[in-house]
Amino acid sequence: MDFPEPTVPIADERQALLGYLDYFRAVVLEKVTGVDLHVSTLPSGWTPGELVNHLRHVERRWLEWGFEGHAISDPWADRQDDRWHTTDDLVTLTTNLGAQAATTRRIVESHDLDHTGQPGERWDGADPPPLRRVLLHLVQEYARHVGHLDVVRELRDGATGE
Repeated sequence: MDFPEPTVPIADERQALLGYLDYFRAVVLEKVTGVDLHVSTLPSGWTPGELVNHLRHVERRWLEWGFEGHAISDPWADRQDDRWHTTDDLVTLTTNLGAQAATTRRIVESHDLDHTGQPGERWDGADPPPLRRVLLHLVQEYARHVGHLDVVRELRDGATGE
């Protein structure tokens, strides 16, 4: 997938933001393909599989639980003993991330960017943000974690860049 260059006109800002999320999801999956998902290269101990699972749940927390205010059974299901956790294989992680991407797209396309999220537990008493702010947060979250995976791949096998 090509990077969504800012010089390519996109009339709907929602589609531009969704394009960045789609791009970063694809890069994340590319970076974790062919590596041991459950072995850490870093002193902090997180693994590539845990990061993929975390990103899926981040979208879920911000959009389903937070923005739309849906009750979800375990919003912190990506954590165990106060750290990221998963034992899922690449097929499961990819399937789950793809399903979450479809849910994200459905939510985003059914709201205006200025629409404010539902009040709820996700916001810890703060006023809910508008959808635009939630999406900008998700884009930065993905971009930051793609950078982390760049470092992991370089340390493991010398692969660099996007």
